[in-house]
Amino acid sequence: MSKFSKQFTKIVPFAVLAAFVAAPAFGADGEAAAAAGKPMAAGLAAIGAGLAVIGAGAGIGRIGGSAVEATARQPEMASTIQTQMILTAALIEGVALFAVVLSLLVVL
Repeated sequence: MSKFSKQFTKIVPFAVLAAFVAAPAFGADGEAAAAAGKPMAAGLAAIGAGLAVIGAGAGIGRIGGSAVEATARQPEMASTIQTQMILTAALIEGVALFAVVLSLLVVL
């Protein structure tokens, strides 16, 4: 198991607990929220957007670290490694942005 997955499995239960504990603080009970037009899915959408951003940040961090290691091993390939790193980071950012927009559409 990688270091990130070990940390992730430690954090997830606390994030789920915080979501259930904090849900009443973000609005009234379920009937009042439904009457106001804000379903309980809004809280879950916000959590989903946060997880998408955290995942993207972790992925881009790993890409950057691996690119630095690869450049240290083969300095003559630095431009190729940098190009591939930027392309992959852009694809990850695109997926993360899509997830955040989709979560915002659920809220609105």
